[in-house]
Amino acid sequence: MIELTAHPRGTILPVRAQAGARRNGIVGEHAGLLRVAVTAAPEKGKANKAIVEVLSDALKIPKSSIELVSGDTSSQKRFLIAGVDAETLRTAIERSIAG
Repeated sequence: MIELTAHPRGTILPVRAQAGARRNGIVGEHAGLLRVAVTAAPEKGKANKAIVEVLSDALKIPKSSIELVSGDTSSQKRFLIAGVDAETLRTAIERSIAG
């Protein structure tokens, strides 16, 4: 189960990034992290921007509501999903993983 954390502005979503993948998308869950694959290279923030795009498309959340709060250069990242409570986010994630 993905370890979502409440935040005064929304919910913190932990992500395990896989840059340089064959295609963009949410690949599943592992060790409490949402696994997101992106084709972008992990340089100059390209992969981080691609992850925001994937999260926005897959979870039906505006890009402006998704903010990287930690892990800028790490494969383990934390994103703030502003204005979305944990249960709503969990439902969107489960729907996205299910296909």
